[in-house]
Amino acid sequence: MSGSYSRVLLKLSGEVLAGDKGFGIESSVLDRLASEVGELHSAGIQVGVVVGGGNIFRGVSASMEHGMDRVSADYMGMLGTVINALALQSSLERKGFMTRVMSALHMNSVCEPFISRKARRHLEKNRIVIFACGTGNPYFTTDTAAALRAKEIGADIILKGTKVDGVYDKDPSLHSDAVQYEKVSFMDALKLQLRVMDATAVSLCMEEKIPIRVFNILVPGNISKVVVKGDNIGTLVSLD
Repeated sequence: MSGSYSRVLLKLSGEVLAGDKGFGIESSVLDRLASEVGELHSAGIQVGVVVGGGNIFRGVSASMEHGMDRVSADYMGMLGTVINALALQSSLERKGFMTRVMSALHMNSVCEPFISRKARRHLEKNRIVIFACGTGNPYFTTDTAAALRAKEIGADIILKGTKVDGVYDKDPSLHSDAVQYEKVSFMDALKLQLRVMDATAVSLCMEEKIPIRVFNILVPGNISKVVVKGDNIGTLVSLD
């Protein structure tokens, strides 16, 4: 795959925004990511961003560890994504980039409700669109939300920024002999249960033929290398 993309969907986990602190938002990380997203915009690429909320509240962990009702915990996690989305919006607009935050849950005082046609129109008007609250439904991850939003806005590719260099055959933090894939098919990712995105998200991307590039977003400049320069970094997940 080359770097000739006109519209991309960037998936940012909440953990990435936390930086070394592990919780909350690290201002230096937020500022750098906003600058790199802005670089794409300046290069004429339309950008949508799906943000997670794990740095604020992890719904699944709370429901499993503390006996909290899963539905309530998931909704609390969705609210965490709104905090991250508004923080990213503020950082981008301080740099002069026009943005819109769109939420799957209605909260008109702080952001717009998600409407696919309106999201595409914002992108066409050169606004960076940040999607909050996942799919708006409990039991569905922000990975699935990223796949869904990518389809709805007609993105050329999903960029999944992580803390590791790509997709491995096993957890590199636990196994020193873990091998990174340069390229893997959707079907193999599902069969081998590779940690690309959750199975629902991968299946949707496979059905809709939306490639996924998994890369280390903690390395400064990697977003531009993938999208603008077309560098073959990380792991490409595609049909073949």
